[in-house]
Amino acid sequence: MSEINGPVGNYYDKYGSTNPITRRLMAGFERELDSLLAGADPSTLLDVGCGEGVVTERWAASLPAARVVGLDLEDADIRAQWAEHVRPNLTFVSGSAYDLPFADREFDVVSGVEMLEHVPDPDLVLAEMKRVARSHVLVSVPREPIWRALNMLRGSYWAQWGNTPGHVNHWSRDRFVALCGKFGSVEAVATPLPWIAVLIRVS
Repeated sequence: MSEINGPVGNYYDKYGSTNPITRRLMAGFERELDSLLAGADPSTLLDVGCGEGVVTERWAASLPAARVVGLDLEDADIRAQWAEHVRPNLTFVSGSAYDLPFADREFDVVSGVEMLEHVPDPDLVLAEMKRVARSHVLVSVPREPIWRALNMLRGSYWAQWGNTPGHVNHWSRDRFVALCGKFGSVEAVATPLPWIAVLIRVS
């Protein structure tokens, strides 16, 4: 089974975009993610599929007393980006989301921000995230069909009907919440345009 479909990291640098609409959407997305994470109040956090580490570093900065670990596939470009996101409480490691190199219940919270849409077997990844989580799993994905419609409105990926390269899974709000419910109790749901974010209690 292929680890992911598409590149490691972000296909489009939305975190570094100067487009005012993108920046406004990202601000809303990050605000909702931060709120969900605050509700879980972790002292240890693993961010699976962390990409370049932008969100992981920001969370490490907001949780200076917490142990924060970011994990993604081995990739030279990603490693170079990790070297630019340094915090005393932050570590980056290479590894597989299908076989996380950590003990059962090692982290209070295990997150996966815009990662599950890329993996061929999201159920297996969520099961593995649940295994190493002590209290919560926090995940987010693009909300469909809104995501593809917005891509087409901005003139992107017309030949793919607005599908971002590498996205192999597509969820509406209800379908994603139902998926998350298979792995614990859905504690909170946020829908910042155009995403879905879910906080799952696993214990």
